[in-house]
Amino acid sequence: MRSVRLLPAALGLVTALALTATACGPTETPAADKPAAGASSSASATDAGTGDGGAGLGKDLADRLKKRGVDLEKWKDGEWKNWDRDTWLREAEDFVNPVIDGLWDPARMQSAKSPDPTITAQAAGGGTDPTPRPVRAQREKTPYHRNAAPVGKIFFDSPQGHMVCSGTIVKDPRRPGKSNLVWTAGHCVHAGKKGGWYRNITFVPAFNDLGKSPSALSSAQPHEVYPYGQYWADWAVTSGEWINRGGTNQAWPYDYAVLHVKPQRGSKSLEETVGAALPVDFSAPAPAQAGTIGAWGYPQAAPYNGVIMHKCLDRATRMTTAPATPVMYRIGCTMTAGSSGGGWFRVLPNGKTALVSNTSIGPAGSNGWLAGPQLGRGAKAAHDMVSKKYAG
Repeated sequence: MRSVRLLPAALGLVTALALTATACGPTETPAADKPAAGASSSASATDAGTGDGGAGLGKDLADRLKKRGVDLEKWKDGEWKNWDRDTWLREAEDFVNPVIDGLWDPARMQSAKSPDPTITAQAAGGGTDPTPRPVRAQREKTPYHRNAAPVGKIFFDSPQGHMVCSGTIVKDPRRPGKSNLVWTAGHCVHAGKKGGWYRNITFVPAFNDLGKSPSALSSAQPHEVYPYGQYWADWAVTSGEWINRGGTNQAWPYDYAVLHVKPQRGSKSLEETVGAALPVDFSAPAPAQAGTIGAWGYPQAAPYNGVIMHKCLDRATRMTTAPATPVMYRIGCTMTAGSSGGGWFRVLPNGKTALVSNTSIGPAGSNGWLAGPQLGRGAKAAHDMVSKKYAG
C-alpha cells in the first residue's frame, strides 16, 4: 500500500509524500467498458443502488431516475442543462449522476473554473486567533502518481458552467484495500441554500500527472491528463447543515462531503487502481493539539492556473465564522479557489498520516490563509453512511 507522511526537517518544516507502490502504475490508455451509474445520497433511500456497468443496468436505473422526474435518455441528451429552481433536485435522497460517456474530455476539463462562492468568508466573533502569516504554496513534485497519489481533481457542472474542486481518496473500513471513496467539500457537490446537487461529477486522481503547463496540456495525451481514468460519483453525502444553509456563515463548519465513485471505464476499485488511500481522523482535535497540517489541492483562481498541484504546510489555529458554530481549523496558505475540497493531512500519534479536514474557505478578495471544518461525529456519520451502503 502507499502512504502519505509529513516529515519534519532540521530547518523549518517540509512536506513529503512517501509511497510504496503495490498497485499498477498509470494506465497508458483507459480500459474499455460500458458506462455505469447509480442514484441516491441518503441512507434512508434504501431503494437506491449502483450500476454494474453492464446491460442489466438500463431499466433499473431508468426506473429509479423517473421516480425523481428524470428521463435517463433525455438527461444524457442535454436535459441535465436545465437548472430550473423548481425542478433542481436538492434533498439528500435526490442525488443522481448518470455517466455521460466522453463528456469530460481534456478541453472541457481545461475550460472549467472554480465554483462561487468558494473563497469568500471572513472570521467573525470569538474563538478566532490572529490571522496567520501567509505560507506560500509549493508545487508538488512530478509525476503526481508517485508523490501525491491520493490527491486529485473534481469536475462538475453548475448553472454557472463547468467547475472544478480538489479531492482525496480515503479508505473504506468495510472494503479494505478496495475503497471507492473520495473526500471533498460540500460546496463542491451541492449548491447549499441557493440550489441543489451539482451534476456530471467526476474525480480524476493525479490529474495532469507530469505537471504540464496549460498550453502543453492542451496537446497532451489522455493518459497524461487523467493517468488513472475518470471516476464518476454514483452516490454523494454532505451534511444536512450544508444542504439547508450552505453558503452562509453558519454552514462553513459543516462544509464536507463524501463521494462513492465508479470507474467510467473498467471495473477495478479506485484504491486498487491508484494504489493509495488515506484514513480519516474523526477525533476532531482542537487546533492547538492538531499540530502541523498539510493541505493539497489544485488552485485555479489567479495567480494559479488550475492544472498544477500545490501544497502548504502550517500549524493550525482557530477560526469561527458565526456565533454558536464549531471552530474551524485555519492555516496560512496562498492557494486560491479550485483548491476547495482538497485534503488536509496530519500525523497521528501512531505515526500514520490521516485526512483531518478539507479546504473550505479563505479571505474574500485576497489569498493568504485557508480554513477547513473539524471532522467530528457528523463527518464520521457521513463517511459511515457511504461505507455501509456499499459494504456488500
